[in-house]
Amino acid sequence: MKLEVLNGFLKNRWMEFNPSLFYERLARWILSILILAILSGMLGGVIITILHLRLLFSMDIEHALRIIIIDVLTILAVLEMFKTTLAYFSEGRVKVTYIIDTVIVVMVTEIMACWFKEFDLYKMGTLTFLVLTLCVMRVFSVKYSPSIKHP
Repeated sequence: MKLEVLNGFLKNRWMEFNPSLFYERLARWILSILILAILSGMLGGVIITILHLRLLFSMDIEHALRIIIIDVLTILAVLEMFKTTLAYFSEGRVKVTYIIDTVIVVMVTEIMACWFKEFDLYKMGTLTFLVLTLCVMRVFSVKYSPSIKHP
């Protein structure tokens, strides 16, 4: 008797199973864990940046400020990733503009790191061209956004 009731219950539950709802809940659960990881990374980055402030007193100011600037730009890149993840929760999709913003911040960080290290003109030109291309892509992604109705 109990086995028949259990079989009936399982059949009813299987008939009610919605794969897209399951996927959405699983994605939200995984992204919640990702948000915790991003927040932990940002907190660690802020702590490391604060610890790097002591370099202002132990080495030349130019070198110490370079390290701090790179740290801050990296934290801003992680912040852009956080914004991208949160956009998925609010809109149910990832906005291309947020991804492009994240890549632009990372590329600017790389340009600053190249500028502060050995200055390779070819690498600097390539990164600059990539940032300009991403800026053009960002303009087009805003102009032709799916949320905006076009005639």
